[in-house]
Amino acid sequence: MVARAEAAAATRERMLATAWRHFSDGPYEEVRLSAIAADAGVTVQTLHSGFGTKDDLFVAAWRWFGTQEVTRRDAAPVGDVEVAVRLIYDSYELHGDAVLRLLAQEERIPAVRQMADGGRAYHRGWVARTFAPVLAGSSGAARERRLVALVVATDLLVWKLLRRDMSLGRAAAERIVAEMVATTKGAP
Repeated sequence: MVARAEAAAATRERMLATAWRHFSDGPYEEVRLSAIAADAGVTVQTLHSGFGTKDDLFVAAWRWFGTQEVTRRDAAPVGDVEVAVRLIYDSYELHGDAVLRLLAQEERIPAVRQMADGGRAYHRGWVARTFAPVLAGSSGAARERRLVALVVATDLLVWKLLRRDMSLGRAAAERIVAEMVATTKGAP
């Protein structure tokens, strides 16, 4: 029984990892369950039995990916700006381009929009927890402005601007973001 459960868990993990790779590599409409099944070494029926529809599989794969990211990001010590920025940039360097491709589809694909909205809500909460000392001493509208500034400073699109559009090295990009975070503390 234990071996069977472990094999089922490994198969599920393989299907989710394969699905994430397919969904993050190209347009949603071009992703075929048959290709995911073949790459995962299962049948299309196995995918349907385990996850339901293509949208359901997409949501499960995004959540699978998101759980790994939450674990990584939540390791950031509260108030340690450099470590927090490094951890988030680790994620962006590994998966930023894939997430940007998915975000470009959120207006067309409701499942992508749902997961993107969840990711934005998580990011805001993570910023509020991780940079709590920067927010300390402010309340009301002033706190909200600081929080929004921190969310923007640590957003994937800032990473894209610094690393892809401006071709800055990672260390320089991280330093700029850490400075943006630090100066937010002095904002009114």
